[in-house]
Parts: sequence; C-alpha cells; structure tokens
Amino acid sequence: MTQKLAALREASYDVSMPERLEVHRLTVELPTVRGWIRPVNDVSFSVGAGETLGVVGESGSGKTILSLTLMGLEPPGARRTGEALLHVDKNGSGSRDLIASKPEEMRRMRGRDLAMIFQEPMTALDPVMRVGTQVAEAIRVHERGLSTEQVHARVLGALERAAVPEPATRARQYPHQLSGGLRQRVMIAMALAAGPSLLIADEPTTALDVTVQQQILKLLASLQDQLQLSMLFITHDLGVVAEVADRVAVMYAGRIVEEGPVLDVLRHPRHPYTQGLIAAAPRLKRGKTAAIPGAVPALDALPPGCAFAPRCAYVREECRQAVPEMRQAGENHWARCVLMKQMVITREEARDAKENGTPPS
Repeated sequence: MTQKLAALREASYDVSMPERLEVHRLTVELPTVRGWIRPVNDVSFSVGAGETLGVVGESGSGKTILSLTLMGLEPPGARRTGEALLHVDKNGSGSRDLIASKPEEMRRMRGRDLAMIFQEPMTALDPVMRVGTQVAEAIRVHERGLSTEQVHARVLGALERAAVPEPATRARQYPHQLSGGLRQRVMIAMALAAGPSLLIADEPTTALDVTVQQQILKLLASLQDQLQLSMLFITHDLGVVAEVADRVAVMYAGRIVEEGPVLDVLRHPRHPYTQGLIAAAPRLKRGKTAAIPGAVPALDALPPGCAFAPRCAYVREECRQAVPEMRQAGENHWARCVLMKQMVITREEARDAKENGTPPS
C-alpha cells in the first residue's frame, strides 16, 4: 500500500453532515497603483451544516476581504476566480455559486440564504433611521407580501430573539441612543430576520468590553443551536476561536496556512505561524509572550516561496523555492509547511479522491 493510499484511508471524513458552504481555490485580485495584489489567494475550505469555522490571522491576512467576497460586497474592480458553493437546502442540494452569481442574484440571497454581522455596528447601521425600520427593511426585501402589522410583529420577534430588552421601545430608537452591545444585538436581529442558513460574523465582539463580549458570544451560540445555523467566525482573538469554533483556519498573507479541529490546532499547531500566534497571545498567568519577529510582507512584494519564510525560525532552502501545498498533519488537520514529515497527500488530492471515490494517483 502506498503512503498516499494509506493516508487517504486513515483520514476521517464526516459524510453524515452535509456541507453548507464549500469554497474551492478562491482567489481575489485588487487593482493598486503598483499592480494587482491578491488579498485572498487560492483559498479552499468548507463549513458543515450547524458548524462554526473560525478564521484567524493578523490584520491584513485577508480575512475581511474573504468574507466580503462571499457576500458579493468585494471592492469595485476586484477580479474573482474559483467557486464558493452555498447549499441552501438541509439535504445539501440546491447549490448556488456565490462567485458566479450575478449582482441581482446576490441581492436576493443576502439576508435570505446568507447574512453578515459587521465588526462595528455604528458604521453598519444607518444613523438617521430608527432601528426597527432597519430591521423591517431586512424582512420586507424578501417577503413583500406581508402587511404592516405582520412586519412590525416580525421586527419585535427578531429583536426579542436577539435578546434586545424592551424591543418595542428599542425599535423606536436611533442607533446613537443604544449602547455598543445593544447595537450589535440589533445587527444580529437584522442578519437573522429573514432566516439565512449561513451567518458570517466579522469580528463581532472586537469593539465591546469583556462582559458584553461574552454575552454576545453566548447569544450567537444559542441562536446557532436554535436555528441550526452554519457560521464563519472571523477574528484575531485565539481565545474567542477556542470558545466558539468547531474548526479553525489560520490565514497568512492571503492564504490558509493551517486548518483543523480547533483544539487540535491550538494544542498541537503544526505551522510555525500558528505556533507564533499562540506564543504571542496574552495570558492571565504570568509569563513572557513572544512576538513573531519581522512583519507581514506587502502583498505586492511577496517572496516566491512560503510567505512566512522571512519570519520563520525553521526556514530551509526549499521553503524559498515554491509555495508549499496544504499537507496532512493529522486527522482532518492540514498545514502548508514542508516540515510535515509524514507528508503523504495534498488537500486537493484528498478532496478529489473523496468526490471520485478513488485514491489519488
């Protein structure tokens, strides 16, 4: 038995849980004065039904552009390749390619099939509209046949579900009259008002204090369980990832460099960048934190090989020659690093073999 075949048979795939979102080789290019850059570069991942995938990385790693692209809200002039299949039915059928969909198709899907919570609700909410009116808009755009009374009832129900106290009173208020935590709850109510199956949360707790942050995280976990939501949770906080995610994908310079079950990745990181993030994370216990040396390279000046090579303590010549493939580091655990001694199959080979029912050649 070849090494590749042995690894493929040992790999575990949960075929009982249909995928909600499948992203294959997604690349996003943006025009700049120095030429085109790729903030999202050959990215592949999936999110299962009812699952939370955490996406973590430093600022500038491509997390937000990734989320905006999936929503069809990427910056003007962007070029996109690859596919992002959203399975809108519970049995995994009824797929929509978010990359190939036209703008009018994306407008119909946003809110109904997928929705997004933004990092700063004060800039995402309209400051001159009452919050109830903004939630009502999210309902009316997908259910035009509802009466005014029905829409009002749905608005109050959405606010109540998002744990907004005194929803009738809050619905008549403007965003500036609400605290940061309440504004974020209104954003959650708006996002879920039309019943999407996929929720993208872009650092939804970053601007909140610790106690409110915990309340929002518990609310999202409760709503996910009630509504059987799939969630793509974007953050730079490893503590939040450990609390909310089932699996985690680590991004660096536009690429995913490690992915796997959250506890496996955090306890046994296999990519030097992931190891550096964990070492740099603040802790309650006394002890030194270790900053990652150097800085994230500019996207218009990436090295030809591994983008992390200039900062890596384990760099070798082959790291500088070509970008490493995602290689198996454990059960459902992958890392983009040549140090994987048991390297047997790349992620693309494993995915193709899973789809075709045959071992990779």
